Amino acid sequence: MVIPREARRITYSTEIRNLKKSLSLSDYQKSVVIGTLLGDGSLAANWSKTNFSLQVAHSVKQKTYILWKYGILKDWILSKPRYYSRNNSITIKTISHPEISQLAMLFYPHGRKVMPDNIKELIHDPIILAVWYMDDGNIIKRNGTVYGYHLNTQSFGKRENIILSQALNDVYGIESMLELNHGRYRLRIMKKKSRNKFQGIIRKYILPEMEYKLS
Repeated sequence: MVIPREARRITYSTEIRNLKKSLSLSDYQKSVVIGTLLGDGSLAANWSKTNFSLQVAHSVKQKTYILWKYGILKDWILSKPRYYSRNNSITIKTISHPEISQLAMLFYPHGRKVMPDNIKELIHDPIILAVWYMDDGNIIKRNGTVYGYHLNTQSFGKRENIILSQALNDVYGIESMLELNHGRYRLRIMKKKSRNKFQGIIRKYILPEMEYKLS
């Protein structure tokens, strides 16, 4: 039996209706989703504008990483990861669902992604930092020596980066500073104590294929 897909706008089929009733994000799944939203993930309303779905795209070079996300969220996804030749990426998309819509109220209150004012309350699970870093982080090296880490938060404004920097300090004791990059702000973790703490918190969650981002 072919499972109806939302892409065909069959949103009121018995299969999808029953699936939505049975699904609930586990704490781990929700953390992966939040980390993805801080990074490369986006939320989009369904055709009827009643609920939101999560869409994630990564370069084919990060195939292992997106398949890892697919494995975690598989129950929420009706179709296999899809390859797009135009940008050499692999994409996954969840069904639309009220629980994802709750996150949309925080991250997309006016139709575009923003940093929630209560982000400090949302990032207590270390897997969130790890996913966020695997999505949007990079190592700072000089002559083979690690000097720090970037969190590429250029899609957020200065005020949002300040909120995020303060949240990292309040929740994890990680000090970061704002850095201008092509006219947009991002976070830089440079102090030895903070970068060691950051690495120690996320290391056990980093996929082997992403180890190059840490050392």
